Amino acid sequence: MLQIGPVTSAHSSQERAVTLPGRLDLLLINPNSRARVYQSLGSDLAAVEPPVWIGLLATFIRDRGYSVKILDAEAEGIGPEEVAERVRQLNPRLTAVIVYGQQPSASTQNMTAAGEVCRAIKRLVPDKPLLMGGLHPSALPERTMQEESVDFVCQGEGPYTLLGLLRQPEWKGPVDYTQVSGLWYRKQGVICSTPQAPVIEDLDKDLRAVAWDLLPMDKYRAHNWHCFGRIDDRKPYASMYTSLGCPFKCSFCCINTPFGKPMIRYRSPDSVILEIDELVTKYGVRNIKMADEMFILNERQVLGICDLIIQRGYDLNIWAYARIDTVKDSMLKKLKQAGVNWLGIGIESASKYVRDGVDKSFGKKDIKEIFDKIRAADINIGANFIFGLPDDTLTTMQETLDLAIELCPDWANFYSAMAYPGSKLYDLAITNGTTLPDTWVGYSQHAYEALPLPTDHVSAAAVLQFRDQAFHTFFEHPGYLAHVERRFGKETVAHIRSMTTHRLKRKFAEAPLQPEAA
Repeated sequence: MLQIGPVTSAHSSQERAVTLPGRLDLLLINPNSRARVYQSLGSDLAAVEPPVWIGLLATFIRDRGYSVKILDAEAEGIGPEEVAERVRQLNPRLTAVIVYGQQPSASTQNMTAAGEVCRAIKRLVPDKPLLMGGLHPSALPERTMQEESVDFVCQGEGPYTLLGLLRQPEWKGPVDYTQVSGLWYRKQGVICSTPQAPVIEDLDKDLRAVAWDLLPMDKYRAHNWHCFGRIDDRKPYASMYTSLGCPFKCSFCCINTPFGKPMIRYRSPDSVILEIDELVTKYGVRNIKMADEMFILNERQVLGICDLIIQRGYDLNIWAYARIDTVKDSMLKKLKQAGVNWLGIGIESASKYVRDGVDKSFGKKDIKEIFDKIRAADINIGANFIFGLPDDTLTTMQETLDLAIELCPDWANFYSAMAYPGSKLYDLAITNGTTLPDTWVGYSQHAYEALPLPTDHVSAAAVLQFRDQAFHTFFEHPGYLAHVERRFGKETVAHIRSMTTHRLKRKFAEAPLQPEAA
């Protein structure tokens, strides 16, 4: 069994590690899930996202004097065996496979690939300490310890847990894990854990920026829709956080799992602009995703960031998340001036009754009014819709699709409701004995194994089938294509027509949908 010397937990911002020349303290790995998660969509349509959370962890650890490398297996397109060989060659003191995704709900779907990577590493270098962290492991730490080939699981954000382990000069001697917060480990074959670490309080100091110099910046590309109107200009690309967490409690979301409760913390606008300066001047980045779960929330924060971007005169193409009830007239002009060309808006369902059931309340009138205001500011809208929420019927799902066609956003994401670990829907599914995917990749919206939740009225397979049909109904609709041509040009229309030639293969399918009984 892996042996590690006594560990202390005291943290000092002045701490500097003593690292031997040429020795690697920490290797952070982003597993490669692209082909299984997106099927044929992954080759050229989906974004290639930088692993932002891994980059923040790298900065935290490196700022304390430890040597760090990042292996982004997804960006490099390499599989488990090659990842394991890289681990053998680099010979880090600690290897950490971090399981996050392009959005909070994308963590679980990456667990299948992450598990394959861990098994490959343990086959090749079995004595090397291996940790798994991220949103999904934080949601199910004990199960992750039971099922995965790892020595440790990190529950929580991760920086203090990694730091506590790395403080030991050698991995040997008697073990005292009790002083390492947020750690799951084995003691004489028994799975044990320590209290979760406190969240990072000062983002400007401790999570000030992604370690961009450790990432293959030439390999990242924006979403196809992010670059409508200039579809061949998707690189270079970056995503970043200006805040962490979310104060809301939508039952289908698991964003706050690593933080322990609904909350939000902000970086200062001055800190944010320093990172944007680096991306623009050093890497030539124009396309930027604000990965915050709720970028459009704090007016002072948003306007502060916008003002600094405007002062520099950067020509950026930014997209960010918002809610119907957080978009304010006073923000829109500044957002556009700063280069925020897209806002992602969660509509979820046309039915207020269905939305109320997942703790997301606003009216249809509110939706249309906000859409009009955003469009008046010349900002594009990416709208998110969910089929198969607990109170959904075939009728309410059709109403949601009809609303999408009526609103005609510049882009639409159509999701099936999934019971993501860490969400209220997952807890409810476990309580009710609902059948869940038998592989973690089955939590992907686009994977062959995808299996959404059933509703009280509609089977899981029917929800999935409805979602797939809705995608093609919307993107092949003459009204939508005419709108896209007016706004973005014929080249973008041709791109969408090519996109809709892709048909997802599904393990779970049903006969043609039948109307509900009267």
